[in-house]
Amino acid sequence: MRSHTAYLWMNTPRRYDIVNVTSKVEAEVDKSGIQEGVCLVNAMHITSSVFINDNEKGLHKDFLAWLERLAPYSKDGYDHNLSGEDNGDAHLKRTVMGREVVVAVTKGKLDFGPWEQIFYGEFDGRRDKRILVKIIGE
Repeated sequence: MRSHTAYLWMNTPRRYDIVNVTSKVEAEVDKSGIQEGVCLVNAMHITSSVFINDNEKGLHKDFLAWLERLAPYSKDGYDHNLSGEDNGDAHLKRTVMGREVVVAVTKGKLDFGPWEQIFYGEFDGRRDKRILVKIIGE
């Protein structure tokens, strides 16, 4: 069994953003040379997310609006913010959207269902963060 590890660096200009990282992950699968296995894509920060869904801008706006209703930004509304942070909402948003995805690798390609793509969800942006891509297989 072989493995390939890569880190994708993100720094979004907005506090909240959704970024399609599918092509970057596909490039790492190609580099790995692995034909059959699995690909893990993991947000390495507790205020960001990785998830799979449709690449449709209206849906992305809906996600961000829905998350804001669930956990609105507030400098004073979260006990976490008493530590000097202002990102209590971002931790909750990340928990809802998820930490990681695993995609099968079949014949050297990500094996998606219709419309599926991989997205990075940022909920406390404007600074460097990384995504782990780990591909394991033969």
